[in-house]
This record gives sequence, structure tokens and C-alpha cells, in this order.
Amino acid sequence: MRHETAVDDTTGRKYYLDQPDELSENTTLVLSLHGGGSVGQWQHAYFPIHEHADSHDVVVITPSAATKEPFRHWAADADDAHLQAVVGQVVDRIGATNLSSFWLAGHSQGSMTSRRLLGTDWFADRVDGWLSLSGGRIGAVEMVPDFGPPWRGDTPRPEGTPRPEGTDGRPIRLGDPGLPEAPVSFIFATGEHEVVALPDTSPWAERFGAGPRERRDDIVDSEPGGIYDTLSEGRSTPAWGLMPRPGRAEVYVYPGADGGRVIADIVRIDKGHTEGLEPNITETIVDLMVSAPGQAASRLA
Repeated sequence: MRHETAVDDTTGRKYYLDQPDELSENTTLVLSLHGGGSVGQWQHAYFPIHEHADSHDVVVITPSAATKEPFRHWAADADDAHLQAVVGQVVDRIGATNLSSFWLAGHSQGSMTSRRLLGTDWFADRVDGWLSLSGGRIGAVEMVPDFGPPWRGDTPRPEGTPRPEGTDGRPIRLGDPGLPEAPVSFIFATGEHEVVALPDTSPWAERFGAGPRERRDDIVDSEPGGIYDTLSEGRSTPAWGLMPRPGRAEVYVYPGADGGRVIADIVRIDKGHTEGLEPNITETIVDLMVSAPGQAASRLA
């Protein structure tokens, strides 16, 4: 695997680039976006898909958002052109004929940004799949009442103080009630403690004629993930996420979707929003991604 810090030659902004030692004609390109308040380095550790570059033939772009106030987050005017540029530069570098599919992957606000990008012409015409890591599901999913980052003041939160999750003091609401126009494969992964309950149906599966969901064997990890929210250590909640630790994940798939699209839900048991993904569940997600069909070679050429 090759890992490097690359540079967007249009803006001078840096990003991580990971790719296999040898490319084939069946390579999956992934644009991996961090959540609000985070950076590419954190995302790199939170979802370590790059560790499977050789074994699964994936190329991973992991950038950082430009806007830093009131916290670092993705913004259309500051980032969309940059994201288009780095995808284009990587495609030119590795060759579109080596690509089989192109995925957007994002954690939290990075996933909500992926959903927004799917509504833009440039990405809608090129993306084959969307991986939402604790960043909203296509279709309703209710968040637990205490979801959001914990109070980070030196004293207990004063009664009546607005929660600090959103830029205007309102709690974060993940997801979009509408359906994307882009006909992508879709994988949703969440921590058990983030949501009230995972729905047992999917409007996205219904749109593409998939059958009822099927539960696969649980994924068991004896090793923890590689990152957590260090700023909230000692004051976090199960919903927001605690220290990384081994675990178990439930995997549900909706079989028979039109065109072989992959539609799946994953629940990481006894986990919240910010514990980094464990090795085996990461590999399972990558397995699902690379099994999905794509037309990246023709779309990105």
C-alpha cells in the first residue's frame, strides 16, 4: 500500500491519498469525509479503509474541510470545487480505465455533506455508492433524546443552556427525509446508542425492488477501533461515544435490488457516535462496497 500526503494543485490544500501497490481494472475509488469539528487525520483513523487498499483494491482520498469557525466543517462554497478537483486529479493519476466504482463515505457531517453532494450535478453523475457512517439514513431513523456532544465547559451545563451541537445552538438532526435522485448503492452504519431503533424496512430498498431485509452473521471484533473523541474524554455519553473497545455488529442486507445495488444497515452494538470502527467490521463494510456494481470508468473518464 502507498500512503502519501498529496496536494491539490489548484488550491495548495493537502489531503491523504492511499492506493494499492499495483492497480487493476477493478479498483474502487473512495472519497472519505470527516465529521464536523474533525480533520482528515481523524477520519483516516476512524474509518481505516486505507488498510485494505491492497487486499480490496481501493484508492482512498481523505481531505480536510477549509472552514474552521465556529468549528471545522464542510461548506459548499469553500469545499465543493476542491473536492471535485482532488477527485479529478487522482483519476488522472491512476487512470479512469482502472476504476470500477466511485463511493462517497462520510462520518456525521461528512456524511450529510455526501448526501448534499449527491444533489449536485457533478457528483450525481459520477458516484456509484454512498456509505453513511453515523450520518443519517435514507429513510426515517430517530435519534436518542440526548444525542450530541457533551457539555465541554469547566462547570456543569447551566440549566436552560442551549445545546452546542449546531452553529445556531439547535441540536443536530441527522438525515434527510427525501430520497436522492442519484441511483446509488447505500450502506448505513450506526452505533446502537445513537438511535432509538433501526427501522426494519428501507424506502431505498423499496425503490429498487429489493426483498425484505436479511440478517447476516454478526461481526465480532476482539480488537478496538483506533480513535475516539479525546476532547470529550471523561465527560462523554454512550450516545456520543466512549473509549474504543472490542465489540459486535449486526449486519442487515436487502437482497435483489435492481442492478445488483448493495443496500445494507449495520448496527454496532454498545457503541455511540465517535468510537473508531473496529478491524473486522471495517473489512465487512469494505467487502460490501467493492461487491457493488459501478460505472466509474465511463463516468470519470
